[in-house]
Amino acid sequence: MASVWAKSVVNLQVLAVFFCLMVCLPPGGGQKKKENLLSEKVDQMMEWSSRRSVIRMNGDKFRRFVKAPPRNYSVIVMFTALQPQRQCSVCRQANEEYQVLANSWRYSSAFSNKLFFTVVDYDEGADVFQQLNMNSAPTFMHFPAKGKPKRADTFDLQRIGFASEQLAKWIADRTDVQIRVFRPPNYSGTIALALLVSLVGGLLYLRRNNLEFIYNKTGWAMAALCVVFAMTSGQMWNHIRGPPYAHKNPQNGQVSYIHGSSQAQFVAESHIILLLNAAITMGMVLLNEAATSKGDVGKRRIICLVGLGLVVFFFSFLLSIFRSKYHGYPYSFVFHENVFNVTQASLLSEQTQ
Repeated sequence: MASVWAKSVVNLQVLAVFFCLMVCLPPGGGQKKKENLLSEKVDQMMEWSSRRSVIRMNGDKFRRFVKAPPRNYSVIVMFTALQPQRQCSVCRQANEEYQVLANSWRYSSAFSNKLFFTVVDYDEGADVFQQLNMNSAPTFMHFPAKGKPKRADTFDLQRIGFASEQLAKWIADRTDVQIRVFRPPNYSGTIALALLVSLVGGLLYLRRNNLEFIYNKTGWAMAALCVVFAMTSGQMWNHIRGPPYAHKNPQNGQVSYIHGSSQAQFVAESHIILLLNAAITMGMVLLNEAATSKGDVGKRRIICLVGLGLVVFFFSFLLSIFRSKYHGYPYSFVFHENVFNVTQASLLSEQTQ
């Protein structure tokens, strides 16, 4: 009987201690600690944003402020490689557009602590690239305030490009934050147009007594062909997307002028296509000249053979490039192997092996 009473007294003492703890300790201690941590993170992010629109992060900062909870803000991260030894020209071009977008958000009236722009450079956060199994740059990702990033939270750079307006539209779809892009004034186009108008006006003034050249059909035909060659070679795509001129393998120094994907191209590639189209056109012109002229038969035969050779040879080059970009294309002409070096590897996959 005494042992039973002793056990009852011990149980009462335990309950009394537990009751005292419940009364004395402030309610929601864990929740308050979580709120304090969140407030510290937001304040720190706002302080960094006040200094620069794009927050630079290493591995530790990324894991603490982007990956680790608690977090009630969205983060846009550009994974890039801006160091000169990486030779990533597209990274620098994408960074310029990213800076324009971040500045537009930072200095807009709608700026808040719900969205931050950050950047992780490969040479400052290689562990982050390994953690995310990322082997290409630049790459844009959205880390939502709640949950893990989904497939749509990775920006489709190859298909859409990295223009600030396209990035702003993607961010609006993922976060409901509308960003109006404000670009710094660029007067280069206006100056170039003024110089062109001045040049044409000056030429017309000097030739004001003889304007027969305006009615020269050959001159207008050459000008039209130049425009056609520029447009069909992808010059407008280069202007919109801003691709690099070529790709150099840092391991063996091999330079690739043709991109191995049908969704992208290099600037050098468009120049090559322009020259090939021009050579094929020249061949067609010679064939037409040989067929329609009334000169010496032997001379016409030589012109015909030269034109035919130009068409066959350079069209084979053009078809070879097409086969190298559209894998599985079954047709070829003269050249059965890829003539030019092509690359489909990402810029960092070769550097991190």
